[in-house]
Amino acid sequence: MTVKERLLEIIKNEDKKNPYTDEQLAAMLGMRRDEITILRGKLQIPDSRERRKPYLLKAIEEEIAKNPGISDRKLTKLVQKKGFNVSRFIISQLRKELPGKTKVEGHDAPDKKLKTGSENSTAFCGIIGAEGSLKTQIQQAKAAVLYPPHGLHTLILGPTGVGKSILAEAMYHYAVEIGRLPKNAPFVVFNCADYAENPQLLLSQLFGHIKGAYTGADSAKEGLVEKANGGILFLDEVHRLPPEGQEILYHLIDKGKFRRLGETENYRTANVMIIAATTEDIESSLLLTFRRRIPMIIELPPLSARPISERYEIIKDFFRKEADRIGAKIKVKQEALRALLMYDCPGNLGQLRSDIQVACARGFLSYIGNQKDFIEVDLIDLPVHARRGMLKVQNRIPEIETLLQGDLMVNPGESSIIHLLKEDIYIFPEEIYRYIEEKYQELQSQGLSQEVINRVIGGELEIKFQQLVRQFETEHKSLEKKDLEGIVGSHIVELAERMIKVAERKLGKVDNHLFYCLAIHLSATLDRIRQGKPIINPQLEKVKREYKLEYKVAKEMVEVVEDLTGWKMPEDEIAFVAMYLRTMTQPGDFKGGRVGVIVLTHGHVAKGMAEVANRLLGVNHAIGIEMSLDEEPEAVLQKTIEVVKEVNEGKGVLLLVDMGSLLTFGEIITQKTGIPTVTIGRVDTVMVLEAIRRAILPDTNLEDIAKNIEKHVIGIGRIPYEKRPKVEGKPVILTVCITGEGAAVKIKELIEKLIPDIYDRADIISLGAMTGEDLKIQIKRIKEAKKLAAIVGTIDPKFEDILFIPLYELLSGRGVIRLRSALGLKDELDLLNEEVSKVLPQAGILGENILIINDEFKSKDEVLDALGNLLIKEKYVNERFLLDVYKREVIGLTLFKNKVAIPHGTPQNVIKPALAMAILKHPIEWVPEKEAEIVLMLALKEDSADFLRSLYKIVEHPTFVANIKSLGDPAMIKEMFLEYMLNVN
Repeated sequence: MTVKERLLEIIKNEDKKNPYTDEQLAAMLGMRRDEITILRGKLQIPDSRERRKPYLLKAIEEEIAKNPGISDRKLTKLVQKKGFNVSRFIISQLRKELPGKTKVEGHDAPDKKLKTGSENSTAFCGIIGAEGSLKTQIQQAKAAVLYPPHGLHTLILGPTGVGKSILAEAMYHYAVEIGRLPKNAPFVVFNCADYAENPQLLLSQLFGHIKGAYTGADSAKEGLVEKANGGILFLDEVHRLPPEGQEILYHLIDKGKFRRLGETENYRTANVMIIAATTEDIESSLLLTFRRRIPMIIELPPLSARPISERYEIIKDFFRKEADRIGAKIKVKQEALRALLMYDCPGNLGQLRSDIQVACARGFLSYIGNQKDFIEVDLIDLPVHARRGMLKVQNRIPEIETLLQGDLMVNPGESSIIHLLKEDIYIFPEEIYRYIEEKYQELQSQGLSQEVINRVIGGELEIKFQQLVRQFETEHKSLEKKDLEGIVGSHIVELAERMIKVAERKLGKVDNHLFYCLAIHLSATLDRIRQGKPIINPQLEKVKREYKLEYKVAKEMVEVVEDLTGWKMPEDEIAFVAMYLRTMTQPGDFKGGRVGVIVLTHGHVAKGMAEVANRLLGVNHAIGIEMSLDEEPEAVLQKTIEVVKEVNEGKGVLLLVDMGSLLTFGEIITQKTGIPTVTIGRVDTVMVLEAIRRAILPDTNLEDIAKNIEKHVIGIGRIPYEKRPKVEGKPVILTVCITGEGAAVKIKELIEKLIPDIYDRADIISLGAMTGEDLKIQIKRIKEAKKLAAIVGTIDPKFEDILFIPLYELLSGRGVIRLRSALGLKDELDLLNEEVSKVLPQAGILGENILIINDEFKSKDEVLDALGNLLIKEKYVNERFLLDVYKREVIGLTLFKNKVAIPHGTPQNVIKPALAMAILKHPIEWVPEKEAEIVLMLALKEDSADFLRSLYKIVEHPTFVANIKSLGDPAMIKEMFLEYMLNVN
């Protein structure tokens, strides 16, 4: 059954008196609320209020017929008795709509009805495509504005120049037109990129500041949020807002409250609809907590995805706008129109308008000299990159010829009523035409001929045009370069740029991809040299013999690096650079295929890593496959097999996976398909970059790539990619955890702190326990390749021949002694207790003797008595402590997130710090209408602030309650609690 059919079925069978809201429907169908709203609109299904309305009106009419003077309060109670879940406000509003109703005491005259129709609205009619390719987006925008009571906060997505700011302002005008906002409501625009380099100033601009909030804040200042109160705040390039700004913003969205920068006590209120826009991937650039609070997401398509007919209308409208600006008619020749319809325009609407302005400026120069009554724009007047559109026309002649019926003539006063927020980065300044006129008159007064004047002004215009194009290119390149600097550092990027200059002097213009590949490669190379690791290129002799020109150029490129860094580069490195040159300058030479790269992860991670790595290297080589948390491994395996078959070019496929059952896929795929595969675990973006960088080189093979990657990653806890005979050498310690690999890494770091000399004797590998079977498979694979000395963690995988040390033993000091003994290290007991206390000072605060599991408590008082008496019995507190606890319960709320209660007493009655825990078999009411499932009774001293901060983080963790309740053994519960404590410290 399709989603559409399921939605219709649910609505058909719903309770007509209380229909499902879009939010409820979204939860039932596993979709976002805005997706339900759009689908419902397409199916012409009214919202829940409208679906209920006829039934509710009938019930109201029946009661009023019995008692015409009935009050709203009594009427509401009677309607509720009939099964309607409605408020008095709803009853009051619907009562106003009834014909011939009688006014009752306390019942106001009907308000002017909100205009919800768009038949008279002009807000969106100036947007070309509003009834075509943008129809869905306009419907979303209207729905966002109309949604009661104050509209839905909205996020507009799309690449540069697609019209995000225009849509945002159109939404504002629509809100005013239909009466959702008053005519004088503010519309405040803020570009977060303007202050991105100064987060403090950015937050000050947005939220305001108090006097003395920071150096230079000499007086208090109102922020844009306050100025937008009662209206709309449009945040452009919202991805440039720092995390702390996003946190303040989602608090504003949640509570309608915020603080100025520097304020610590009072909150301010503001009723603001937020419209934000970004060109970035929101999953990687915006906090999840912020994204969740933006219910409406509108994605605008690039110009290339829109119909040719709409592009033609946009072109005509931009020429009309120029006619308005100049005050003269413009004639556009047919050939120029063809080129504008077909050329690649990565800057979308913004760049298209800029290019049209360039053409109009050139035509205006001739217009002044020839004294015609119109400006003529021909193909030669277009920028060079726009003229290239003529090369692509052959593919679309029928469609284009249907649109083009000769030249186009536009007149002033014909442009659309589109509202423009601000001058786009691509738009020429208004005074460009004035400049041409003034310059023309100046040169003409000097007696220069028309030809000379055209040449002089044309030359100056050309420089201005080039600056504009360069500005556009910089906007697009800076992001990638910035991303690259974030990976390898600005110093490496500068070295790569200098190497490219050498290559271009010798070989001519080279592909931009070479720059990104070289930068990534150079970063890895210099790291290896600094660490004293060898650089070996198995293809060295072949490169020197067959790629002589590339080797010679590569040698000069490498000499630049040697001069600037002082590091001596081996011949093997020169050969690597030569291989890159050969790949980029003569890609057709290599027929042998490349190693395929597939990234496999749980959750929505793999595709993002593959996309980032591909983009940084300028290729499209890696493919991401994601396994949702409720998906069967068999289904993902089958999907992976199909992708492996597609990407295999004869050299096999490298599988980069995160953990769990995905680690076993490679062996199964090779058995089923015969395609060689190698699997490497604990993938991250840097690993994907390294894999792609090596895979696209000529003459590389699967084994070489895997071995090189493994050399970098095995020491930080990744699983070896292949089974090997057991080798002698340093033994391995495994760290394992119940809740996942993150905590296992924390235990690894803990061992490193407690035993600083460990790396003289052992390597440490961290594993997360997804299931018992997966964990055993992983450990068996490591046993086959390494000598396993011990396993440390919160879950015992039950290998009789391997020493297991529980986490609590490690933290008590006993485990450290056992581990050092197993590795043959000399004891350093004097330092041991000091180190343990530094790492996790409250490690022993939860004892197995003060844990209560699954008792049949009936009330809150029973739980408090049981835990309090247990603490008294075990001599953690004195007799007066329990009375303290009861007094504290009277003072204020002790129920926190996730149904966890944290009662506590004063430090004066604490003998030694402790945390008693009760895991309840059945939830009990802790405060009216709110229940507790886990109770943590705190007995702490005055110096426990750090522990409290850690505890609150643990309690707020989304998996804490479920994981703790799933365990029935006190020792296991203590282990898991310690694991959470490690994760939040």
